[in-house]
Formats: sequence, C-alpha cells, structure tokens
Amino acid sequence: MSPITSLSVTRFNLALIHSWAIATDVQLGRVAGKSEYPVVIVALKDSLGRSGTGEASPSSQYGETWETVARFLQRIDASRLSFDNLPDSRAYLESLPDPSMPARCAVDIALLDGAARAARWPLHQFLGLGFPADGACSSFTIGLDTPDRMEAKAREAARYPILKMKLGSPTDAANLAAVRRAAPGKLIRVDANAAWKTREEALDRILNLADDGNIEFVEQPMPPDASEADARWLKERSPLPLVGDESYQDARDAEQCARCFHGVNVKLVKTGGVTAAKEALETARKLGLKTMLGCMIESSVLISAAAHLASLADWLDLDGNVLITNDPFEGVRNFDGCIRFEGAPEPFGLQTLQRPGSQGFPLGRV
Repeated sequence: MSPITSLSVTRFNLALIHSWAIATDVQLGRVAGKSEYPVVIVALKDSLGRSGTGEASPSSQYGETWETVARFLQRIDASRLSFDNLPDSRAYLESLPDPSMPARCAVDIALLDGAARAARWPLHQFLGLGFPADGACSSFTIGLDTPDRMEAKAREAARYPILKMKLGSPTDAANLAAVRRAAPGKLIRVDANAAWKTREEALDRILNLADDGNIEFVEQPMPPDASEADARWLKERSPLPLVGDESYQDARDAEQCARCFHGVNVKLVKTGGVTAAKEALETARKLGLKTMLGCMIESSVLISAAAHLASLADWLDLDGNVLITNDPFEGVRNFDGCIRFEGAPEPFGLQTLQRPGSQGFPLGRV
C-alpha cells in the first residue's frame, strides 16, 4: 500500500457571470450578492506518482469559509491516507475533531479520483453505478435580483429547458412574473432557502405558486430548525412537492425528512464527499423520498464528481460550473442543460483536466 506523500491546497476565486444572491443574503442586507466565490482545490499524490483532485466549496449558510476549510486540511496527516485503502482513509478523516464538511468532501473526492484513475475506470463504474446513456437533464439557476435583472437572466437562459429560481425576498411575486415574461410555460423549480418563517406564511406562498401551473416543486420553504409538527402540517397541505435541502445534511436525517418532505437535495459539500452523498441518496430512496443532486458555486471538479452519482437522482441541479467565467478545470459537459461525459478530456476518474494557464493562490502543502 502506497501512502499519500503530498497534499497540496490551493484557493481559487471563481468569477460569477452575474452577481449571486439567495434569501440568506437578502436577510443579512447583502442585496447586491457576490461577484466572486472562493473554492479550495486539493491535490493528492502518492509515492507511485498517482494523483487525485478534489474541491471544497464552503458556504456561509453552514458556517464555512475558505479559512475553515484550510484549517481542517492543515490538520491532516497525509501519510494516513491512501488510494489503495479507502475505508481506512475515510475512517481517519472521520476521526478528526471539529470537522469541516467541505474540506472532508475535497479529500474524499481526491481519494476516489486517484483510486478510480488507478483502476482505469470512470468513477461511476468504480462505485458500481451506471450513467444515463442519453445524459441527465439539469436545471439552470436564476439567483435573487431585481425583477428586471431576473427577467434578463431568464432570457439568457433560454436554451435550458428547466429553470430553478431563488425566492425569499419582498419582491418574490414581481420576480416570478418577470421570469415568466422571459420564459412563459417553462418548468420552474423554486428554492426559498428557508426564507418563510412560519407554516402559515409558507403555505400562503406555496398556494400562490401553485396557481402558476408549471412549478415542479418548492425547496426548503421553512428554516431547518422549524418544528417537525409544523413541517408535517405543511407537507399535508401543500399542493406542490416539498424538497428538503438545509434540513438534509446526510443519511442520518433521512427518517425525519421522510415525514416532512416529498424529496431531498443532496450536495457533496454538505455530506462530506461522494461516499457520504451516495449513502444519503440511497438511504433517502429506500424511504420513498425523491432525490436531487444539487451544488453550490463550483468548478468542474465538484460538478463532475456529483455527476457520477446521477443514476441515483430523480432531479439534477448541477449548474455551478456554468454560472462562472473562469472554470480552472474541464470535466463533465453541460449541453444546454443535458449533463454528459461525451467529449470530456479524459476517459477515467473524475474526467477533469486543469485548463492551460489557470492560476490559483497556493496556501501551501500539508
């Protein structure tokens, strides 16, 4: 067994095509949103020259920043990791106190990337999964903004068959009307990001959305600390399917979410990587929940890693890499909303390749 001899960490600022805001930003007064989003790229190498790449996309929603990710990564003893022994490597990562889930995610992805490349298998095959022969359809997200800007964003996204729009501001009704002017009749997924504080407010908003006729589901209508009684009350009365996001960290939350939602959104950075995300998807499906694979603002490393789990998801929201202008990697391709590995630069592993000339800001080796 060859141990990891190098764990390098690089911060990279992803540049957004449009400023990005969600309900949390509005509540905190950050109405203008973000124009850049920092991620952390992890590269592992072992004594045999094998390598793997992973990514952490920290979110303030979960109390994470690139600094919290870097601090956790600096505590890792790389020699305790190996592409040849994934169970022991994961056990070691899980034994470290005060975990940063995005950081754990980056290392888990890098380990699987290296192991799959060594086996010369695409990651989904390495995991015993398939991938849809015709690709998988992903939504395209419209972040919170003024109505006129949301309308303009929706017009730019005309090639995408499904839109996902962020709600949770005082101008929700005007925003939906604006998007509808640009995309009449198009299927829309709504994400409230926990903005509606009471069950009565949430139900009122959902009833109004149902009148639209082409809303597929509503994601995280109430805060994750809402009582189970309130969540079950809302589920019983909602005319639209409800999907838990902030309420579904990982598989441990599956039974409660099955009582409160119709589906769950699984993100690699929430669960701690591909391994835990796979478990979260499989556990939810066994309990009869619909499943979605979601993302943050991410490069093609994270998006590609998540795409290998597409066969376990009913819905995909893997658009983080098409919301940016400076993706430092190439990987899974988004053909007008259809996710496919066709034309990806490598046939194995995560199928990612660093773009020539891309530069980050090294944090050093640990």
